Amino acid sequence: MKSITIKGSERENVGKKATKAVRDAGMVPCVIYGGDQPVHFTAEEKAFKNLVYTPNAHTVVIELNNGKKADVILQDIQFHPVSDKILHIDFYALKDDKEIVMEIPVKVTGTSPGVLAGGVLRLNQRRLKVKALPKNLPDFVEANISPLEMGNKLYVTKIETNNFKLMHPDNTVVAQVRISRAAMKAAQEAAKAEKGGAKKKK
Repeated sequence: MKSITIKGSERENVGKKATKAVRDAGMVPCVIYGGDQPVHFTAEEKAFKNLVYTPNAHTVVIELNNGKKADVILQDIQFHPVSDKILHIDFYALKDDKEIVMEIPVKVTGTSPGVLAGGVLRLNQRRLKVKALPKNLPDFVEANISPLEMGNKLYVTKIETNNFKLMHPDNTVVAQVRISRAAMKAAQEAAKAEKGGAKKKK
């Protein structure tokens, strides 16, 4: 999985007053959990642009001004309800030998015969929860729609997994090919014509 680096400064004061001052200065208060103890730090809001405002999934390297480094993933993020500014971010420290759960984007591959016949592809799950060791986290989960005829569904059990597990019930639908209105209308007209032809033969 691709990684991005975010530079920040470790915080000593973590009270409400200090947190307000951090936000007023255009910085985002953050915490790293999962280690021996939580690490509080701040970083510029623009530093999170490539992490937050993207459909892709990333691991993150946090580099602090005191020389500390941590490999993490984004765990939780809070936005201001009106301005949408980032208020707070929680990260979780990665350990090479410990599996983690992360939401990974779905990438559609292949060509569906049902779509070629006029059906409409619907992606029911844009992200899937994956459990894996950090080194085995994929950039995306491939959803091969090649077997899908009109009206068919692709279940999570048909997704190929390589060194990772999908944390969803077996009946989870990842994608499906629906009959389009145009195709439905054409089928109805064909049925009417066939019925009319059969009456004439009588």
